Amino acid sequence: MGLFSKKPENDRLPPGQLLTGRFPVLHYGSVPPFDPKTWTFRVWGEVERPLVMDWEEFSALPRTKLTMDIHCVTTWSKLDTEWEGVSLKTLLDAGLVVPTAEAKFVIQHAEHGFTANLPLEVVMAENFLLATGYADAPLTPEHGAPLRGVVGAIPGRKDLKDVYLWKGAKWLRGLEFTRTDRPGFWERAGYHNEADIWLEQRVNGD
Repeated sequence: MGLFSKKPENDRLPPGQLLTGRFPVLHYGSVPPFDPKTWTFRVWGEVERPLVMDWEEFSALPRTKLTMDIHCVTTWSKLDTEWEGVSLKTLLDAGLVVPTAEAKFVIQHAEHGFTANLPLEVVMAENFLLATGYADAPLTPEHGAPLRGVVGAIPGRKDLKDVYLWKGAKWLRGLEFTRTDRPGFWERAGYHNEADIWLEQRVNGD
């Protein structure tokens, strides 16, 4: 297969997408530095108690491996990508994160003040991961190391909401649980708030 291919595999390619064998690097702004001695991960807002973890504590959490198809709004798709990280379910099961009854949305906060918004049910689903590794190796800085939110499509799972890759924030530093939705960086720039890949919800008005 060349750089791009239009051939779908098992109806896994959403409309308007092209398959790629590469993993393009796309982001706004510079790659931030990472200092494990000062890095922290926070959870706050509509939770029973706030959480702050340093890198050593976060690295000690149980890991989940997940294979997903990822789809970028710029029209490339990559199938069967392999990720490793911490699922929100792990934090919930350990009692580290307990959302209140009023929690309906989750805002991902990343370096440079970047944010990405998702409904709570999407963040709590199996196809969202707090990722630290990709393809059996640690994330590279260009792909969001040390931590990024990643959301994709699990092959064969029709019960999950599949959204474009921008809905997962690189260089993630925290999750804010909220009662109301707040558009993230790209949504404020005109991207569609729902971002359903099968409906081609790329920009406002789609």
